[in-house]
Amino acid sequence: MKNEMRHWLAQWLTSMDMPTKGDDPITVVVLAVIALVTALLVYGLFMRVLVSGARKVIARNTAWSVPVQQFRVLEKLAQIAPIVVLDLFSPMVLSLWPTWQNLVSRALELIMLVMVLRVFFGMLDIVRVLIATRPEGRRLPVQSIVQLTKLFLFIVGLILFVGILLDKSPLYLLSGLGVATGLVMLVFRDTILGFVAGIQLAANRLVSPGDWIEMAKYGADGEVLEVTLTTVKVQNWDMTITMIPAYALTTDSFRNWRGMQESGGRRIKRSVLLDVNSVKFVDETLLAKLKEISLLAPYLAQKHSELAEANAGREDMAMTVNGRRLTNLGCLRAYLDAYLQASSHLRPEMTMMVRQLAPSELGLPLEIYCFTNDTRWPVYEGIQADIFDHLFAILPEFELKPMQRPTGEDFARAAVHSS
Repeated sequence: MKNEMRHWLAQWLTSMDMPTKGDDPITVVVLAVIALVTALLVYGLFMRVLVSGARKVIARNTAWSVPVQQFRVLEKLAQIAPIVVLDLFSPMVLSLWPTWQNLVSRALELIMLVMVLRVFFGMLDIVRVLIATRPEGRRLPVQSIVQLTKLFLFIVGLILFVGILLDKSPLYLLSGLGVATGLVMLVFRDTILGFVAGIQLAANRLVSPGDWIEMAKYGADGEVLEVTLTTVKVQNWDMTITMIPAYALTTDSFRNWRGMQESGGRRIKRSVLLDVNSVKFVDETLLAKLKEISLLAPYLAQKHSELAEANAGREDMAMTVNGRRLTNLGCLRAYLDAYLQASSHLRPEMTMMVRQLAPSELGLPLEIYCFTNDTRWPVYEGIQADIFDHLFAILPEFELKPMQRPTGEDFARAAVHSS
């Protein structure tokens, strides 16, 4: 293609009665001036037509205008045109000096190669910025994909660069890469591990910018700011920055809270320890007090009919262990179920329950399991605190007591009573 363009250029110069070969110093100077003037004219034409025209079109879309101006892709593209012109003129200008003509031609080809790579890199950066500004694009590992593409282009460009510099075919250079592979893997082992892990993270979307991850081994607990081919940058909730090697996320365990954030519900799973000695059957006095609780009234009415039917005809009800009876703990669980269902801060379509766990020497754990409808940390903690504030406050109404280890004040009070 280059030879065809040079042939066309020679025909054009011939039609203009201009020399096409520098046979003497004067002709060389004339051709050099023509080459420089043509290169400047082509550059000015590209800047005025291509760059200015494209800017006017892109300016209509504000999303494109900022990154295009930031990475100056159009200007870089326009800078290639005069180099191409000079390369086409070089055999004519330096025909008397074949060695210099070969060196200048190679130098111009190397410059063009570098400029083309700069254009591609700039275009990739524009794509990265545009995708990152879209809501769905923030979850994609764009930075890693762009870096991987740049690395591939760099390797291809490096092979072409060395091929042009040594005047060898790129296939000739590829044959020698196998010899250097072992040495490269030995020297750059950690870098290669990070590179492979970065590809895995990008392909499987294990971590994306905006995710909340926890990795105690590296002291990371916060939002992912950036995912590259070798590192993952995390801003912890205390505003410190932690850099995690990419391969660590594929070899060690970590917690990613993305699923919680995308589901729109954050789990509450906390229990309160009750004193088993305070669990008892509901007597008439306690029952009368519990009937005044609005949320518990439907449950008590249903259980009253159910227990009356189950205990009908029994003559041994004087003994509390005979027949079926209400317990204050069962009433508390029923009340908490109704309380959670009535809350506007929880997600009723997700799992919601109040359950007993296995008792221990510390007491009987009563666990609340539900999901808030707001995943923001401060709001979540506020909702959880409100639920347990209410739970601790209503325990006396059910004649239940929380369990906790004795304190110094408890021992002092016991000593006073014993004396």
